[in-house]
Amino acid sequence: QVQLVESGGGLVQAGGSLRLSCAASGSIFRISIAGWYRQAPGKERELVATITSVGSTNYADSVKGRFTISRDNAKNTVSLQMNSLKPEDTAVYYCTAKFGTNYWGQGTQVTVSS
Repeated sequence: QVQLVESGGGLVQAGGSLRLSCAASGSIFRISIAGWYRQAPGKERELVATITSVGSTNYADSVKGRFTISRDNAKNTVSLQMNSLKPEDTAVYYCTAKFGTNYWGQGTQVTVSS
């Protein structure tokens, strides 16, 4: 069982930065694939970035070069550094952990104003 709690969302102007953090409980987190998804109003939830237990990363084309995912297995955390934010990045961002089952956090709102 894994429980995930996100923090760090908020309101930022276009071009600004935010850092999202996710604290996980449960020993399997450190061997899971961790990641971030987002869901904008009226749209389906989409992948933002993932990171394996050994640090291999994968990004959606729309965020490559702007977002960086990282994890600290000793602290059971995964983070998402978001730079050069655009209004189209506005969404609820969800932390995930996958080990057989997909576990989800409650989500944190990110709003980018133009």
